Amino acid sequence: MTPAARVQAAIELLDTIIASARAKGAPADRIIADYFRARRYAGSKDRRAVRDLVYRAIRLCGPVPASGRAAMLAVATQDEAVAALFDGSAHGPAPRGESEEAANTGLAPKWLAAALRASGLGGREIAALLGRAPLDIRVNALKADRADLTLPEQGETLASAQGLRFATGTPVETWDAYTQGLIEVQDLGSQLIVEALPIAAGDTIIDLCAGGGGKTLALAARLGNAASIIAADTDKRRLGNLAPRAARAGAAVDHTVLLDPGRELRALGPWAGKADHVLIDAPCSGSGTWRRSPEGRWRLDPAELARLNALQDHVLDVAAQLVRSGGAISFVTCSVLDAEGADRITAFLSRHPGWRSEPLTLGLGRPRGAGIRLDPLHDGTDGFFIACLRSP
Repeated sequence: MTPAARVQAAIELLDTIIASARAKGAPADRIIADYFRARRYAGSKDRRAVRDLVYRAIRLCGPVPASGRAAMLAVATQDEAVAALFDGSAHGPAPRGESEEAANTGLAPKWLAAALRASGLGGREIAALLGRAPLDIRVNALKADRADLTLPEQGETLASAQGLRFATGTPVETWDAYTQGLIEVQDLGSQLIVEALPIAAGDTIIDLCAGGGGKTLALAARLGNAASIIAADTDKRRLGNLAPRAARAGAAVDHTVLLDPGRELRALGPWAGKADHVLIDAPCSGSGTWRRSPEGRWRLDPAELARLNALQDHVLDVAAQLVRSGGAISFVTCSVLDAEGADRITAFLSRHPGWRSEPLTLGLGRPRGAGIRLDPLHDGTDGFFIACLRSP
């Protein structure tokens, strides 16, 4: 591909990504993978160059651009080399028209930028949400130890007990240590959260929004398979990924439970009022993971945030019925918005008299309401909120 053809490919991809963001469809990384799967002629350098252009445009444009071309013109206004490629050459973009406008740049749509600032984030904190994330792994304590494990590359030792950090794009999933279940890809923030939970050997623990099981496996590793872990989720496909992951990791998960949305207690009835701890890794906007999925700013609107808040309140209320007297709930979102963190805890405590918040020690993060918030600028992690709630 010529340099101009790469720009045109980025424009085409951005058109699809913008449409998908508006329709709450497939994420950018999947769209890019599908695009090049259908274009085998594109070499690795071409794929990397096009991907870099796409994500450069996404990070630059806060409001949703009108089109992929407008987004790339925004890049061109800041990069003369890109601007020169709008030359009408074969397979490249047409020259820029005299009245043609580039997309608006910024950190986020105006309403969302205001919500971030109202949540106590300044310009530097918001900008850090759009940086490039490193690749963190957790050495699986069920099979190995960070101090003794030899890997193809030497990682940076992290604040978590078994964490290592590598450069973005390090092919850890091709390593023998990965295929043998010695390591798992997991952000430092997630590792610290699991380490901070008030749990112990012998506990009955419900991972209520388990997804693919990243924190489920970390729970098993932390407690040496000496707890009864129940992994539950409404997503059949994601929950189906847990069994092979657990087998590879040597992690004991007693039950996997597929939930019917809105009727979760029907499937979880055997554990109602019996769980020592319920972990809620709640569905959220993912504002704390924009380093990996910056188009998430384009997918979020006030109505979607309100829907997520209602869902977060619902899963908290479900968890309250699962916990035994004196048991605890840990509420986690990968978001930096108060609406998905401190505000949800305040609302829960107002609905459930007698419950109280309980402090946690992560080693990183800062207090936010009744919980703790982690963010990329201060902690080098994804953005997270976590709070612990104790039953009467």
